[in-house]
Amino acid sequence: MSQTVEQSAAVYPYRVFDVEVLRSARLSPSFVRITFAGADLDSFADLGFDQRIKLALPLPDAGLDNLPSGPDWYMRWRELPEQQRNPVRTYTVRAVRQAAREVDVDFVLHGDCGSASRWAGAARPGARAAIVGPDARYHGDHGGADFRLPPRGRAFLLAGDETAVPAIAGILERLPGDAHGDVLLEVPESADKLALECPPGMRITWLGRDGAEHGSLLIPALRTVAARTLDGSTARPAVGVLDEPDVDTELLWDVPDPRGVPERAGLYAWLAGEAGVIKTLRRYLVSELGLDRRSVAFMGYWRLGRSELLG
Repeated sequence: MSQTVEQSAAVYPYRVFDVEVLRSARLSPSFVRITFAGADLDSFADLGFDQRIKLALPLPDAGLDNLPSGPDWYMRWRELPEQQRNPVRTYTVRAVRQAAREVDVDFVLHGDCGSASRWAGAARPGARAAIVGPDARYHGDHGGADFRLPPRGRAFLLAGDETAVPAIAGILERLPGDAHGDVLLEVPESADKLALECPPGMRITWLGRDGAEHGSLLIPALRTVAARTLDGSTARPAVGVLDEPDVDTELLWDVPDPRGVPERAGLYAWLAGEAGVIKTLRRYLVSELGLDRRSVAFMGYWRLGRSELLG
């Protein structure tokens, strides 16, 4: 990986960090935490919440030799012949330890169904990779984080499947101490329940599918919790037709600013996971309960039958 003199002299929001696996820890049947080490991870920005990164995996023959760097790395990566493109996937930073030059990333394991799952399941200390992450030397808005802290006093409703667990875990750790509300996490197995740090007012419910279909537990659980939380006090008749993207062809993603919502709106929802399920959850909150759409952040992280939706 190389870059021009002009690029190396500038500081951009994101940069490519060369890393290697320091250790791997199995957290549950479906989750593994990989700790990456790198000489310059002391300049990896610790932004918290649901901060996204890109992880580039080595090719069997070329390793990471073809991976571009610099601010235009993604465009140059897209221009490479397919056989020369390193697999690139989007993940959430789980922890940053700048002094130790370490970054944790939690992976969902689902066998050999996908290059990232295969790599994470077999990763051993010393295995090389590259992380495109936020540069602490950049002092502006890095972007890449979609959680927006609403005005204090509103109840939280954080919901998602296993792909959203790392992001929700990061959000919970940064919430103010008086935060209150519910967290709904649908995971592959009941044994995937993890110990998460959160304010005492946040209730965490783990929903193990244990062979059931995606969303079959999360959808009814959210309907029950949202109806109980709102209790008719903030609900209003839905206005107009809700714009709903085709999740098979379009990205399902919207992160409105909740600060403009009237104070009477007492619920802020953050939803992430399989796009079809998230679309259903959003429709219920906005169209059926009448929650102000600016109080609902929703992200289709993936779609059944597709490896990844994020670009």
